[in-house]
Amino acid sequence: SVERVTKVMMCGLLAIMIALALRSVTLPGAERGLEFYLKPNFANLTANGLWSSVYAALGQAFFTLSLGIGCMAIFGSYIEKDRSLTGEALLVTALDTLVALCAGLIIFPACFAYGVSPDAGPGLIFVTLPNMFNHMPQGRLWSALFFLFMSFAAMSTVVAVFEHIIANSMDLLGWSRKKASTFNFFAIFILS
Repeated sequence: SVERVTKVMMCGLLAIMIALALRSVTLPGAERGLEFYLKPNFANLTANGLWSSVYAALGQAFFTLSLGIGCMAIFGSYIEKDRSLTGEALLVTALDTLVALCAGLIIFPACFAYGVSPDAGPGLIFVTLPNMFNHMPQGRLWSALFFLFMSFAAMSTVVAVFEHIIANSMDLLGWSRKKASTFNFFAIFILS
């Protein structure tokens, strides 16, 4: 089933991320990356003004919440009665924090080990990870698996976002899932 494949892919991605984090923190020069990532530097916080840092943090928080709130509402409505919403919320929070911490442990030590600037932005993963994979035994296999699992995670996120639109069409217009999916596919394709 789709749910089983999703679980396997997500567990595979998490396992590879943990392996990459262990590899990254053991690279020569990784300690500078760990210090950059984990040691607070309050001078940088105030370098461009404290309020600009606060606004940037709030912007990130609101962006994350705006994307997630619709998905949480939709998938929360599908949760089985024997599951606790509080328990699920705590599990999602813990896993999200673990994945974010793990991603930082992969990227920043590897940046400093391979001489990549850590301020390259979201594309940093596509600069740093190829360096790691090129210097690993069986790097092509690790790379293929990582980007396959990452692509699946991205696609499942897209499905989650579109579920909100499809569920609204089904609820507001009384359409079947097939009709709502087909209509919204073409509407989003044309509007995009």
